[in-house]
Amino acid sequence: MTLAQQQRFAASTQGVYFFGTTPPKGSTDDMQMDEIATKLLQRLENVDYDGLIVYDIQDESSRTDKPRPFPFIGTRDPREYSALLAQKSEHTVITYKSVSQRDRASFDQWLNQAWNDYGVRNLVLVGSPSADAQIKLSLHDAYQTLAETAHKFSLGGVTIAERHACKGNEHKRLVDKSDSGCDFFISQAVYNAPATIKLLQEYGELCQQQNRQPSRVILTFTPCGSAKTLEFMEWLGISVPAETADTILQSDTPLMQSIRICQRNLEQILDACLPLGIPVGLNIESLTNRKEEIEASIRLFKLLKGTLEERLAAC
Repeated sequence: MTLAQQQRFAASTQGVYFFGTTPPKGSTDDMQMDEIATKLLQRLENVDYDGLIVYDIQDESSRTDKPRPFPFIGTRDPREYSALLAQKSEHTVITYKSVSQRDRASFDQWLNQAWNDYGVRNLVLVGSPSADAQIKLSLHDAYQTLAETAHKFSLGGVTIAERHACKGNEHKRLVDKSDSGCDFFISQAVYNAPATIKLLQEYGELCQQQNRQPSRVILTFTPCGSAKTLEFMEWLGISVPAETADTILQSDTPLMQSIRICQRNLEQILDACLPLGIPVGLNIESLTNRKEEIEASIRLFKLLKGTLEERLAAC
């Protein structure tokens, strides 16, 4: 990020706005990948956004015994797609990296290539999806490796309200990750507003107790237009209250209903958390490649951005 972008990230009175996307499947050639990137950016031509987030998709079957609703398909290297999107869009691109599969030397090589060969400047490191999976490099050791490299990446971390609901220590993990170099956090998709509110309130209170400025939290939202998408969300570990799921699936227009629910959830979160001085941002994604859900994600972006900007202007 440029210095101006870093300053904006730190300003609690300003929002930041991203779209999340995944690299094309691994069998996609360079020309096809270029076409996919162009099509994505054409959809966003009339949207005022700050940047893109490129995920590192991994097989998370070790995290749950439930069968995956959609088959896992490997993708092109996220660094390749990030470089392409950065070049074509001239926007900030944040690249996710799952670190558990590589040892320290291999990860250090990955970082050097990311910086020198792909121009990656903004990272979010992700640990193992399960303690039962084979872990060659812990998230802690990955942060240490990153700190020792000569490259000055802008670093973000993941925050999961569902994990806080189970373990009660996610707010402390955020502080520890900040001490390890994280300047911002990106949430898992939000459908359970009370769980997110509890996490952010306890994080804000902990920051106040320690006399530290809270880091920016970018809240992820996604539309849901079918029972299959809902099943996939729940497989990913996204908490969807039963009443919310019923409201979406029983609606004549489930996509629009999910958008209204996301707006209400954001409003509740902002009411509870803006007074704590936590800088907030938005990340909108579509979890499927269904055209209807992709188009709905753009409508969702515009609606939630307007909601956040209105609330920030009133503060």
